[in-house]
Amino acid sequence: MIKPMSPTLSRRSFLETSAAAGGGLLIRFSLPAPLAKKLAAPPPPAPPSEFAPNAFIRIDTAGQVTLVMHKVEMGQGTYTAMPMILAEELEADLSQVRLEHAPADDTRYWEPSFGVQETGGSTSVRGNFEPLRRAGATARTMLVAAAAATWKVDPNACRAEHGTVIHGPSGRSLGYGALVSMAARLPVPGDVALKDPKDFRLIGTSVKRLDTPDKVDGTTQYGIDVRLPGMKYASVAACPVFGGKVGAVNDTRAKAIPGVRQVVRLDDTVAVVADDTWTAKKGLAALDIRWDEGPHATLSTADIVLQLEAASQKSGVVGRDEGDVAKAMAGAARRVEAIYEVPFLAHATMEPINCTVHVRPDGCDLWLGTQVPTFTQAAAAKVTDLPKSRVQVHNHYLGGGFGRRLEVDFVIQAVGIAKQVDGGGPVQILWSREEDIQHDMYRPYYYDRFIAGLDAGGRPVAWTHRIVGSSIEARVISELLPKNLRVIRAGGMHRLGAMIKHLDLDAVEGAAEPPYTIPNIRVDFVRQEPPGVRTAFWRGVGPTHNIFVVESFVDELAAAAKQDPF
Repeated sequence: MIKPMSPTLSRRSFLETSAAAGGGLLIRFSLPAPLAKKLAAPPPPAPPSEFAPNAFIRIDTAGQVTLVMHKVEMGQGTYTAMPMILAEELEADLSQVRLEHAPADDTRYWEPSFGVQETGGSTSVRGNFEPLRRAGATARTMLVAAAAATWKVDPNACRAEHGTVIHGPSGRSLGYGALVSMAARLPVPGDVALKDPKDFRLIGTSVKRLDTPDKVDGTTQYGIDVRLPGMKYASVAACPVFGGKVGAVNDTRAKAIPGVRQVVRLDDTVAVVADDTWTAKKGLAALDIRWDEGPHATLSTADIVLQLEAASQKSGVVGRDEGDVAKAMAGAARRVEAIYEVPFLAHATMEPINCTVHVRPDGCDLWLGTQVPTFTQAAAAKVTDLPKSRVQVHNHYLGGGFGRRLEVDFVIQAVGIAKQVDGGGPVQILWSREEDIQHDMYRPYYYDRFIAGLDAGGRPVAWTHRIVGSSIEARVISELLPKNLRVIRAGGMHRLGAMIKHLDLDAVEGAAEPPYTIPNIRVDFVRQEPPGVRTAFWRGVGPTHNIFVVESFVDELAAAAKQDPF
């Protein structure tokens, strides 16, 4: 039951074992040693926590296997895939494996592709496939060795299956739960044999999602489902103009509604705190708010497009430059130009934004669904002036993420409101669907300028593609990512070099490597931020727009050459 690829994760991953609390076997798998020599000379000594485990596997005396995962489930199937990988090598049944949300801790649960604890970029399975297999195989090997020692037989005469070790010649068997205490005292094998893929019984098969039954009967707990003793509820309204602030608020009618407890003001937001969500919504509707709309009061989409168009006339940071584009373009028999625009897109997750917060003088607890627990922890710590160790993040299933829950804007807002709640206690901040769409952090509006040169036969001999839009990577690196060697190492030298020259690799992904042989090609990126409009990762971001515009332009070239694009 369920309660950007880095090459650094490899066979060098190592495993350790110790006695679990209460008696049991604990296997932990760790990430590779730092590549500090590539980045600094001499390298600074890494703290011991740098080599702390990425995830823990516990097996208790009842034979229950617990995988404490730093990844979260948001519909992508992670909480079925992860147990499958582990159970495959452990030779356990899926019914024996349960998952727990990992606490917020970058030092133990950092994703090798990012250097922080994060679920995103389609890294869950591909980033943890081999470590999970090795963790399961190591545990299986040790359990078999423990059974062999108990029976005083050759381990090669024993096999593991369905959470049990069986001695072939005699037919004797012992469940994993009966073996964990002895197994925990055994030395960890330096290397273990992984199963031949032809012997897989789970990986590669179609199994029923382990989280489906609870989702069908409604017992799955999302952030929006959190209920705590004495909890209050808050509805919010932020300034409808980006960059605007609260001017004046007349809350007389709202406070007259039975059950409304308080009206809270932040710089750009007003919240009504009440005994239940419906009362909070009624109270919010009863407010008379005057907004100071700020510098972007008259900004329109047309204004943003004009800025993008002007920026597209300037050269950008080069993402790819091969051949002699200028010469090939000058000698081309025909020149084709096109401009594509793709709009801002909201994430529109099924579960609207929500966060439950309890702020106390000595600590802060948050209940929510987040793709970035440690970012959440750091944001709450900053708002409350508490050390991060005093901030606890209780993660939940996500009713959709798509990159929206990689952000902490709503966490900062929720903690700011909770700090002002009279009498303390937990408060659940829930955005309306309208608020969720209007104050999303959108996929950028992109403006793409193409020029291609065709030869006499209609084949492209020169290609230029200029991408103009926001740099999400620049903002995330500046505002969210910690500045440490682990993060730099996870990004690799390629990303570090791109960052130095201000190239957003995500913005050009899918454009810098089109699946066509073009001898002369240049792709560049011009960063142009829309005034006040917040942009963020949206599913695949760069490829979600680049594949569309590249393939559309290829269709235009085929039409110009009177060829079938397929």
